[in-house]
Amino acid sequence: MSMQDKPVVALTLGDPAGIGAELIARLLARPEAAQRANIVLVGDRWLWEEGQQIAGLNVATDAIASLAAVRGRASSARPAFLPMDTVAQAEVHRSRAEAPGGRSVLKVLDRCMDAALAGEIDAICFAPLNKQAMKIGGMRHEDELHHFADYLGVNGYFCEFNTLGDLWTSRISSHVPLKDVASYLSVERIGQAAELIYRSLLASGVAAPKVAVAAFNPHGGDGGVCGREEIDIIAPAVKALRARSWPTDAPFHGPFPADTIFLKAQAGEYQAVVTMYHDQGQIAIKLLGFSRGVTVQGGLPIPITTPAHGTAYDIAGQGRASVEATWQAFQIACRMGRAHRATAAAAA
Repeated sequence: MSMQDKPVVALTLGDPAGIGAELIARLLARPEAAQRANIVLVGDRWLWEEGQQIAGLNVATDAIASLAAVRGRASSARPAFLPMDTVAQAEVHRSRAEAPGGRSVLKVLDRCMDAALAGEIDAICFAPLNKQAMKIGGMRHEDELHHFADYLGVNGYFCEFNTLGDLWTSRISSHVPLKDVASYLSVERIGQAAELIYRSLLASGVAAPKVAVAAFNPHGGDGGVCGREEIDIIAPAVKALRARSWPTDAPFHGPFPADTIFLKAQAGEYQAVVTMYHDQGQIAIKLLGFSRGVTVQGGLPIPITTPAHGTAYDIAGQGRASVEATWQAFQIACRMGRAHRATAAAAA
């Protein structure tokens, strides 16, 4: 792949008290990483050096002064590196969620989003972060997705996708109490979530994705005996979706009982499942392959991905972290970054 065809993908080191820097060192040590993207690493120099040391690796990078310089590089055989001074090493205590680490994560991510808004990068892949650290470090939102959406000026529908290989999930409600989930269900939200994951799958390279919509109640409501959300909300949402014109044939199906739909999805009948709440999809995905799961931030103006696991404070600094989920997140960022770049070029 030529330099002109490669997407510019920004990588960040994540929470400095966790396993992020080690994961990025393992990722960039793979020769095939540079073949897929024009990579720019953004973060503190001391943290990057520590991550390599923990991983037992030495990864050569090319220093740059600004993210605007990445796209014009003569070669992407080695990652570019933009050093930032966001947190002193003495302020970070391994395996602890603290404000300095949270502020560091926010500064780096915001710098990358500024570059995205300026058209300097095509995708972001961030190493695991810690929501508690970010909140005590100044994040005003419930999670990083809402921070991204606010920072990037998103007014439309957005949600997290959790993916495992060829299977993606989205959800109607996310980080909210389970007792409040029913109040989030609406024909409009289900339609928006289903369309968003369908179009995101197209952008990631899936030619004709089929999307299943999960039920909310046990046994899909049993005809109303166990609840009417399927009858009053979910089935009408699927019907409305199927009545519209789409780039591929019959992409939406359901509602299906949540305790069986993942068997069909695992068998390849569907490439996505729209779930009604957080654990309905997360439990299934993490049981199917916790070490390979990826979170995609859906509905944003630039692709943003991350491994679905957390900062793994219990093994931070021990050199034991598996890079597989980070590798999967990076590959999705590359595919979606290429599509994003092509769309931007066509609109220019």
